[in-house]
Formats: sequence, structure tokens, C-alpha cells
Amino acid sequence: MEKNLQHEKWSSEFGEEYTKRNDLSHEELDELYIKNFGISRTELNKEFLADLSKEIKILEVGCNTGMQLYNLNKNFGFENLFGFDVSRTGLKIAKNNLPEANFFEASALDIPFKDDYFGLVFTSGVLIHIHPENLPKVIDEIYRTSRKYIWCYEYFSEECKEIEYRGNKNLLWKNDFMKLFLERHPDLKVLKERKIKYKDSDNMDQMFLLEK
Repeated sequence: MEKNLQHEKWSSEFGEEYTKRNDLSHEELDELYIKNFGISRTELNKEFLADLSKEIKILEVGCNTGMQLYNLNKNFGFENLFGFDVSRTGLKIAKNNLPEANFFEASALDIPFKDDYFGLVFTSGVLIHIHPENLPKVIDEIYRTSRKYIWCYEYFSEECKEIEYRGNKNLLWKNDFMKLFLERHPDLKVLKERKIKYKDSDNMDQMFLLEK
């Protein structure tokens, strides 16, 4: 498994503490989204994925405790679900919450599946933690393993901007991730994109669905 500074940090005690802080039920996660944005994560997921076949094979890159996959299963009926992370604590929780899904330890720099294996590959607050130097490789891996759809929800900024995270540098960056996908793989087309503003600030998140 390919490793770097960010991998080492997130798979260490620092990452385990992050997992424990964010071990929320999908109901609690929806409440947090409503508090921050005025819309639940379940509503956003429905807006972007309602028309997809329930038979589609889905991979989450950086699934942590698996709450997004749990949401897709319990609220929308998707069943062919896979997720990986570097956090063993997160994976243990994910397997307990959704035993019917397929969870495993891996790095986004080297996704252990053949080309076009999944109908949909997605991230949720993961690309923001990839060092900009490694982003092209991660984008290529997501593109390579997706047969049709790429779906992402990430912090948004028109330009790459590093944010200090709990007193640490080299762990968090805002960016226009959709633009990076489109520049690197011009054959991708945008099916849907939405910017979601925080209720208490001018900060923005972005959700987008791309098709190969």
C-alpha cells in the first residue's frame, strides 16, 4: 500500500481521534447538515442519485465509518456497496454498521480494482485531505476504476487554498475539485453540480456528478 505523510497521519492516533469524533448515526449526520446548510445530506443524495439503478456497483473512497454507504443502502436501496479507508477503527465501525457491504483497508493512490470495475466511485470530504501533489494520481485512480459515474462532495474554493487543521499543516486544502477532474479528463461531462453555502459564513461546499 502506497503511503505518504497524510496517510501516516490519518492512520495514526490522530486519525483515530478524528474517527471517534465523527462517529455519527445517519440521523445525526442529517441533523448536522441541516444545522450547517439548511438541507440534509439525505436530501442532497436524493437530488443527485435518485435516477441511478439500484443495481449499480458503488465504491466510496475514504469511507471512514461508512455512514454515506449506510445512507445509500438504508434510504435508497443501493446494495452493491464497497468502501475503503486507512483508518482501521473507522473500518471496524463500518463493518459493524453495515455488514452486508464490502469494506477493506487501502489507499486512494492505489485502488486495488481493475479498470471500470464500479458503476459509481465517490468521495465525501476526502479529496480535501489529499496533498495537491498527489491529487492527480488520486483523480486518475477514481477515473480508472469508474465505468460511468464520479460523484464528489468537498470543500470548495476557486483556487487551491491550504487550511490549518487542528493546529496541523499539510492536512487540509480547499479547491475546485470538479475543475481538476475536467482538466485532467476532458471526456468527462457534468451531469449535475451544486454549491452549498454554510449558514453562518461565506464558506462553500460543492457536490458534483460527472459521467464518463
